[in-house]
Amino acid sequence: MKDRKLSLIEHLEELRRRIIISLTSIALFSLLSYLYVKKVLAFLVQPVIQLTGRLIFIKPLEAFLAHLKLALLCGAFLALPVILHQIWQFVSVGLKESERKYLRVFGPLSLFLFLSGAGIAYFLILPLGIRFLVSRYATEFLEPKISVSYYISFVGLLLLSFGCVFELPLVVLFLTKIGLVTPQGLRRKRREVVLATFVFAAIMTPPDVFTQILLAVPILLLYEASLWTSVFAHKRRISKEMG
Repeated sequence: MKDRKLSLIEHLEELRRRIIISLTSIALFSLLSYLYVKKVLAFLVQPVIQLTGRLIFIKPLEAFLAHLKLALLCGAFLALPVILHQIWQFVSVGLKESERKYLRVFGPLSLFLFLSGAGIAYFLILPLGIRFLVSRYATEFLEPKISVSYYISFVGLLLLSFGCVFELPLVVLFLTKIGLVTPQGLRRKRREVVLATFVFAAIMTPPDVFTQILLAVPILLLYEASLWTSVFAHKRRISKEMG
């Protein structure tokens, strides 16, 4: 592919095409997932049923809509390779030929990091959060009864949040390699990042401090890791330009 600047209309058309492909893949995988949604639900509720015994639904349509919501969530996860491929392909349009080589590594690595973040959220953060919230606030007057719809929304948001957050070092490394980010710039923005992180955690998690901290701390640690990867990538980039 030759280096050529696309017009705004061409960029929008390219974006539209990538979005349609991604949404179509999510829809197809969601339809497939609905066939197995009960088995997925049985696996997904393990952290909470150990504490509360079972989930409940309080509206006639809630259980049905919860199954649809879970099928959509599964569809999104199964479509991840397609979605990430479309994202990187859209990004590659604006890159030089010499910069597109990074996508061969960054594409598979982005999938690995997303799944790693979602895995840590499910196997580590979710059990800790559920156990703390239930044991902290359950009393003889307050019996924990969690609705299936709320639980799926909570878990889905948690998995997607951690998956996206774990992409941070890779995104920073990529932007550093193509010269859009420098370690000095990241250091100057540290205070703003800390503030934005806690705002983001407050939006993406339920209104309690514990789960907000569970999300905010990994983001800040990943930001520091991103800073060091940026330092390494920046030094290599400078040495190549000077050599």
